[in-house]
Amino acid sequence: MLKLNATASPPGSTPSEEPGEDQQAAGVGILLQISMLVLSFVVGHVLRRHKFYYLPEASVSLLIGLVVGGIANISHTEANIRGWFNFHEEFFFLFLLPPIIFQSGFSLAPKPFFSNFGAIITLAILGTFIASVVTGILVYLGGLAYLMYKLPLVECLMFGALVSATDPVTVLSIFQELGTDVNIYALVFGESVLNDAMAISLYRTMSSVRHSKSSGQSLALAVLKFLETFFGSMSSGVGVGFISALLFKYAGLDVDNLHNLESCLFVLFPYFSYMLAEGLGLSGIVSILFTGIVMKQYTFSNLSKNSQHFAPAFFHLLSSLAETFVFIYMGFDIAMEQHSWSHIGFIFFSILFIGVARAAHVFSCAWLINMVRPASSQIPMRHQKALWYSGLRGAMAFALALKSVHDLPDGHGKIILTATTAIVVITENLGDNHDYVGPSFDEGTSSGNKIRMKLKKIQSTASFTALDRNYLTPIFTSKNDVPDEAPENSRTKEFQVHQ
Repeated sequence: MLKLNATASPPGSTPSEEPGEDQQAAGVGILLQISMLVLSFVVGHVLRRHKFYYLPEASVSLLIGLVVGGIANISHTEANIRGWFNFHEEFFFLFLLPPIIFQSGFSLAPKPFFSNFGAIITLAILGTFIASVVTGILVYLGGLAYLMYKLPLVECLMFGALVSATDPVTVLSIFQELGTDVNIYALVFGESVLNDAMAISLYRTMSSVRHSKSSGQSLALAVLKFLETFFGSMSSGVGVGFISALLFKYAGLDVDNLHNLESCLFVLFPYFSYMLAEGLGLSGIVSILFTGIVMKQYTFSNLSKNSQHFAPAFFHLLSSLAETFVFIYMGFDIAMEQHSWSHIGFIFFSILFIGVARAAHVFSCAWLINMVRPASSQIPMRHQKALWYSGLRGAMAFALALKSVHDLPDGHGKIILTATTAIVVITENLGDNHDYVGPSFDEGTSSGNKIRMKLKKIQSTASFTALDRNYLTPIFTSKNDVPDEAPENSRTKEFQVHQ
């Protein structure tokens, strides 16, 4: 990311020359960044136009960053010019990630998402917790068995948490090519987005456990802290979303001469939600995600027609630029960062262990979900296998791994960063080689046991749809004909073209 502070001038340079040199270096850095962005969009468009789907846009951006970073690494340019391309996790979490996560929540179709909300929460919360713990324990046992570099248990759990963050962009591209229906799409989309927020919360929780002295007591406190962080962040995001809905319902901004003010306020609310949660020591990712969901469901219908066209387009533009920036910088930093490639065993067995952990995550949660669902809407085994196979790692895992370099001593963070880098590159490339065919839903099997029947009764009596129709929609919207879907983003249009 761009450095806002100027690098120190070399000895012997005059003060009058320093500002000009720094400005020139900044101009070169920004020019190269814009050039890589343009190249990524152009190459991605050419590949789509020629129906070459084996190399997605994320991989194109990653490769461009790798090539440019490799050239900069072997060249003998000045350090103050190369420094403009360093990947700073603070810039990622504060500026690039918020529009991506908000767009993910805002682009969800409300009805399929809320009708599958229980399954999404099961996969995202319980499943990610299972994957993190299984990965951490296997890595720790692998170290005890001298199969890989030995790390303390808490650091292994931190590694398990950060590599449990999957990449929703590539996951969705795979599942759209399966030809799945809207409910399965909402299930996968919701799980992949909430998965990132869950992984961040788990990583921060394990990091706080590591700094605690009493490990026995801190483990119990960690569970409480995680629940407090996650549900506190969710409540913060939902609250901000409802406040925005009430503001746009009663403020009377949907008139001709106030469209600019209306759009500005709409754009500011997601960032207010994110920064509020971060300021309270909560998770801004969880908060802004649920703000996006609530603002899509309630606030959006209170906007004027012009603002309804502007707001989705604006956040889609921001998220597209941010996603491309993330993968470019990730590739560039992979080439520029000093990695610990001597621990090949740690990389090899980590890839095996995350596959095992992902299987435990998907199949156990799918079994629980199928206990509740009727036979006609169960998750078939073929879809479960596809969901397991599509557990790709992306920018979130890389950013958390880069943060671990500062959090962990004795070079352990470097080892984790190197392993995560290899995992991201390998899984992104392997994720495109798939020949699945979307099966029909009649493959599901019914158990007919008493537990499932009881759970169905509980689910029917606590219907969110009834609560939304009878109370939430009349209170927070000025219209009862709330649209089921906001204007589609480019990914959805792309996928429909593919199909």
